[in-house]
Amino acid sequence: MTLTTTARRHAVLALSIACALSLPLAAHAQSTTKSKGSTREQQLEQRVNQLEQQLAELKAMIQEQKAATTQATQTAQQAQVAATQAQTTAQATSTKVEAAPKPQFTTAPGLSVALHGFIDATVFGQDRTFINYGNGQNAEIPAPPTAANKANGYTGSLSGADVRNTRFWLDFTGAKLNDNWNGSGRLEMDFFGGNNGTGAYAGQQPVPRLRQAYMDINNPTWGTTVRIGQMWDLMFPLENTPTSLSHIAFPLGYGSGIVGWRYPGVIVMQDLNHGSDGVKWRFDVAVLEGNWSGPQNPAGNVTTNYLNGGAAHFNPQVEARLHAQGKDWLAYLTAHYSEIDLHGVGDIAPKPPRDTLNSVGYDLGGQWKPGPWTLKGLIYTGKALGEIFGAMSQFGNIKESGGFVQAGYNFTPKWSVNGFYAAARPNRDDVMAWTAAGTAAAPGVGLLRNNMSALSLQYASGNYELGVEWIYDDLRYQLKNSASSQTVNGNQVSFSGMYKF
Repeated sequence: MTLTTTARRHAVLALSIACALSLPLAAHAQSTTKSKGSTREQQLEQRVNQLEQQLAELKAMIQEQKAATTQATQTAQQAQVAATQAQTTAQATSTKVEAAPKPQFTTAPGLSVALHGFIDATVFGQDRTFINYGNGQNAEIPAPPTAANKANGYTGSLSGADVRNTRFWLDFTGAKLNDNWNGSGRLEMDFFGGNNGTGAYAGQQPVPRLRQAYMDINNPTWGTTVRIGQMWDLMFPLENTPTSLSHIAFPLGYGSGIVGWRYPGVIVMQDLNHGSDGVKWRFDVAVLEGNWSGPQNPAGNVTTNYLNGGAAHFNPQVEARLHAQGKDWLAYLTAHYSEIDLHGVGDIAPKPPRDTLNSVGYDLGGQWKPGPWTLKGLIYTGKALGEIFGAMSQFGNIKESGGFVQAGYNFTPKWSVNGFYAAARPNRDDVMAWTAAGTAAAPGVGLLRNNMSALSLQYASGNYELGVEWIYDDLRYQLKNSASSQTVNGNQVSFSGMYKF
């Protein structure tokens, strides 16, 4: 009931009471001239009772209004006290924050620095040793058994814990070249640089490794970015790597379904429909340092200090990529070319079976996210791709093809399952022609084909991710002094945890 309605009701009741009080006076005047009738007295008595009841209601409403006003006043006073206390607490907190020293992370004037990365730990078990890249978080291809292992039935099973995926990087922003061109940069490292020595405790002392170190110069008006330094080449599916918590630095299928590597050089990225709506098109061109290793170098491993066939006569790797991206999908087509001088630098190697090789490659890949699904994949083909992890890192004029597919499904916002398959198919005759003979005790091994399958279950919450993964890899190989091929397979089961910052 509002105050206006209450006032009106009070006025009506007061008027009724006044009229009622005047009635006895009128009745008394009338009784002096007429005799009192019992009927009239009964009517007056009933009217008085009615008026007394209305007067009692009026008193009750007045008391109710007073109580409501008192309660409202008390509530307002309590709210004022609470607001005053909150303001006092906020002022005290602000004073403490201002008094506390602020963290400092400074660099050159006008620049800002952001530290990002993740800590990744894996506990694993394998039923066979893996070759080429290592075991644990970089296990990719099972090792063919030696003659001694075959004789005693030893398979090379092992288990352990691995933290080498742990990675951090610094992003620098804010630099300006001039009024039209801005700058930024990245410095990125992980811990796959080997171990600190070979002693009993070296396994717990992984060495940091430089992954990427580049600067970006971009023109936001044109949609142009020039990247200078060391970064991933264009054949590597940087935006489309397989999902895994155990295989990150060495993705699932790396070298046996996925090719690419990091090199110093220059990449120019140009938006083709900059500023328009719809599908975003981009064209990239890269000129990167040349690289090679192979049997024509002394001992087959003179690759340090630029003494390799890829660096001879400054023969760079040249790549181009057309990239398209929509709301829930992306696709790309990449081409690769380089020329390899097999004499090496300074003609340090014996005369090779041929003077030069042309490294040529193409890949087509993409990703699509329909609802809770995530579908990834690529296919590639080429020859002499050893410099970018092709042919299971076998160097020679080897033709090959391969690729991978992965399907992931988020059955809740935090839980997901992923199925993966990768295959590599180097040409058998090419592999055997370029496989070194080795020795009678340890003959050369040609890797002919590889199939990798993986299944994982992952849980993600905030900055944390946990996952269990099973990998199965099947390799066909052939010894240089053998007329037939053999197969070997290996399994790895792992549990991984990641904290991102």
